[in-house]
Amino acid sequence: MSYAESILVIEDDERIREIVVSALRDVARVVRGVATASDALASIRAEPPGLVVLDLGLPDADGGDTCRRIRELSGAPIVVLSARHQEAEKVALLNAGADDYVAKPFSLPEFVARVLAQLRRANMYGSGRPERLALGDLVIDLDRRTAARAGEPIRLTPVEWNLLRVLAAQPGRTFTHQQLFHAAWGKTYGDAQQHLRVHITHLRRKIERNPADPELIVTEPGVGYRCEAPPTGGHVSDP
Repeated sequence: MSYAESILVIEDDERIREIVVSALRDVARVVRGVATASDALASIRAEPPGLVVLDLGLPDADGGDTCRRIRELSGAPIVVLSARHQEAEKVALLNAGADDYVAKPFSLPEFVARVLAQLRRANMYGSGRPERLALGDLVIDLDRRTAARAGEPIRLTPVEWNLLRVLAAQPGRTFTHQQLFHAAWGKTYGDAQQHLRVHITHLRRKIERNPADPELIVTEPGVGYRCEAPPTGGHVSDP
């Protein structure tokens, strides 16, 4: 079963490009791979993809600039794949238009799961916003602003509701602290990370089966949070 018509993989390392393209062949009908930013932009103009996988270490352009140029051309999800681990760079890429960031070395099953999450989100929004979202036995009613687990209502504060609504409506997408801070409080100033830590802790106590080992609201250290249960599997490393 194909979840997308096409995926574009932008990666200058031939070995990793082949691994990623091969891993995504069951996800999309067509998976194309290119090694440079110029080839990627030309490919997007000629045949817009359903999702883009972007490596930052390209030989002909800065990764951040390439991300912004892709976002100008396409609304398709962008999953960044890079050996760069700096938190500030992750935040900058997410704010530049990327939807998720996977650092090398990476778990191949987790990477594929994140791609699928982005495609599900894109398909969901492409067909209109749903009234209800289900995460296992947790059901979120967006119109009624209610949440329940196994039929039992969960009492949420307005801030907890806003955080859950934003995260659950776009599963797999990593939100920065600042993005969530703005979504929950409508502010662009203040100690976003500290405010969020307290409220995310309270939210996890209400919706997670084991708040000490959360599966629904996952921390991206130094960056923010995403709604996703992390899979496990083998790892792919740089040569």
